[in-house]
Amino acid sequence: MKSDKLLGAIEIGGTKIICAVGNHDGSIHEKIRFPTSTPDENIPQMIDFLGGYDIGAVGVGTVGPVNIRERCRDYGMILACPRKAWSYCRLWESLSSGLNVPVSVDSDVNAACIGEARFGAGKGKQNVLYITVGTGIGIGIVIDGKPLHGMLHPEGGHSKVERYPGDIMQSACRFHPDCAEGMASGTALGKRIGGRGENIPEDDPVWGIEAHYLSQLVRNCMQIVSPNVIVMGGGVMEREFLFPMIRRNVVEQLHGHYIWGESEDMDSYIVPSQLGGDQALKGCLAMAADTFGHPSCPL
Repeated sequence: MKSDKLLGAIEIGGTKIICAVGNHDGSIHEKIRFPTSTPDENIPQMIDFLGGYDIGAVGVGTVGPVNIRERCRDYGMILACPRKAWSYCRLWESLSSGLNVPVSVDSDVNAACIGEARFGAGKGKQNVLYITVGTGIGIGIVIDGKPLHGMLHPEGGHSKVERYPGDIMQSACRFHPDCAEGMASGTALGKRIGGRGENIPEDDPVWGIEAHYLSQLVRNCMQIVSPNVIVMGGGVMEREFLFPMIRRNVVEQLHGHYIWGESEDMDSYIVPSQLGGDQALKGCLAMAADTFGHPSCPL
């Protein structure tokens, strides 16, 4: 890629899509957003915007699960997901053919974690874990500078949680009756109160329920992944009074176990994003800069 070319970034979320152009250092020059509807409507919008710039590569962070095995025939295909219209969308294929540049695809939360690890609250840390709490709940993991890939990518938002005493609300997840996303996402929060989360006062008891579920998720992530820092973002986590509630709950749940190293100071261990909502876009720019040469004809 010529160094004078811009890079493209696409963040596909449950309610909105953001496209941007920028540079390898994470700087964003222009961006546009539109509502998430269907691939037939949205993919041409992405191609139209990015096609107006001389870009060298594109990084995409998308709702998932998504196939991130680069040499697989179905690389970049979204699998069965909460947004039914996007299930089995051949995203990589559509964008590659429409833009004619290398396209790298990962989950939207892995992309956000890359952004935090490279430019934000996880900079300089060996193992960075990012949790987003918005329309859904997702987890991204970067170890030694690389996103964690295996069979797929992490889908920790669907991990099981124990219900808050007396909580009989039906899960907001169409797959699971008792997962973190179904009980504590922004969608679940809205269902629980019959309104919008940003309108809930800080002293409302519902936040204790929210912290109960989110702290279980954080604790499980700590003990399974052993991150050096846990960064939390997304619309729900803009209510920053949740952080001390989550930290207290995590300490109580651990009962003195696994408190060592970075986790001895929970205030600097479980932290908000530093990137003002652009963490996924900046991660996508890093993906575009770092990962050229995806196979043009996946096996």
